Amino acid sequence: MQTIKVTPALKFLPIGIAIGVAAAVSIPKVQAALTGPTEHQGIGVDLLAELAPETLQATIGLEGYTLRMRAVGVAPGGQIAQHSHEDRPGIVTMVQGEWVEGRPTGEQTYTADGFGTITEDEKTVHWVYNRTDAPTTALVCDIAKVPE
Repeated sequence: MQTIKVTPALKFLPIGIAIGVAAAVSIPKVQAALTGPTEHQGIGVDLLAELAPETLQATIGLEGYTLRMRAVGVAPGGQIAQHSHEDRPGIVTMVQGEWVEGRPTGEQTYTADGFGTITEDEKTVHWVYNRTDAPTTALVCDIAKVPE
């Protein structure tokens, strides 16, 4: 029979492991924020309709803005660069294909089946990828500042 001598450091090892595990469990996990592409690639934008700034002023008292509806297409493998909506709220509805919208908190897929819709409020920072082999199109309605 062999005798094992426990040194002081080894004697407390199980307690040290327990403390380390407890500390690791109690530390909140921080997930790094995602960022998007810096350049557009393979996109097309068609202005479908626009309300004049005078109409928004006369009807709802909003001066210096226009309301517009655009068709935004993204080619296969294309992308819309990261951008903010802090001064341009809008609503996006898929009418053809599938987009993957990225935000700092993660990604979500929107499809034309069921008219997947994205809201863009003052806190929205996002980007879009077309990861399919087919073109995609969304209708984008937003309120935009009129260039001075």
